[in-house]
Amino acid sequence: MKPLSITLVQPNLHWEDPVKNIKLFNKLLSPLEKGATDLIVLPEMFSTGFSMKPAALAEEMNGFSMQWMQETASSLKAVICGSLIIKEKNKYFNRFVWMQPNGEYLHYDKRHLFRMGGEDKVYTAGNKKIIIPYKGWNICPFVCYDLRFPVWSRNKTTSTGSLEYDLGLYVANWPAVRSFPWQQLLIARAIENQSYMVAVNRVGEDGSGMMHDGYSTILDMTGKPLLQLKPKKQSIATIQLDKQPLLDFRKRFPAYKDADQFKII
Repeated sequence: MKPLSITLVQPNLHWEDPVKNIKLFNKLLSPLEKGATDLIVLPEMFSTGFSMKPAALAEEMNGFSMQWMQETASSLKAVICGSLIIKEKNKYFNRFVWMQPNGEYLHYDKRHLFRMGGEDKVYTAGNKKIIIPYKGWNICPFVCYDLRFPVWSRNKTTSTGSLEYDLGLYVANWPAVRSFPWQQLLIARAIENQSYMVAVNRVGEDGSGMMHDGYSTILDMTGKPLLQLKPKKQSIATIQLDKQPLLDFRKRFPAYKDADQFKII
């Protein structure tokens, strides 16, 4: 079983400027050689920052940022993922996109819209969680505010007795004023779901005056950090994850078998 190589990108985004942000990501990703990583993770609304102006900024699914994702995934021979503002059927979505090197993609629409920022007023919430199979791993993506809702993040037991996902993936624009909850909730999600957690957040000040500290991280199934990018600093880092320690831990300590059964309505 080969390790999964993951690259975290923690940027200082340009406010509501997709062209400048794409140039920024090209610069940050330039040291990566083709095939050097399996998965590149960008933050929430990576092309614009966390903007409440979807009518002015939304792209179609064949738009500029999607084309860039496709070209970058192909050139680096790696999946690239993150969320962006998408317009579809006259609705706006904060949409996580998983772009594969062959141009095929999957998407997840953010379920929990941040009402304190007015996100629920201008975007449409998703209602479907997805599990992405990739190189022997099952990956479950979430977006920012989803982190606060453990029921939605719950790693359910499948009909075969195994857990749905091996790696939970959060992309965010989580503000500095709530950095402590960001770090603690990620630890909780890793422990309660007996899964690796990968989380990418931006740094710097956005156009609304909100500061972001980053604290992008990868945690193991016990909540211990395997990688944490320096706070308040734009950076990129790559790490390899082994699946076998996760499987061994679940076998030794199968707490998930005693989890409550439920349905989300």
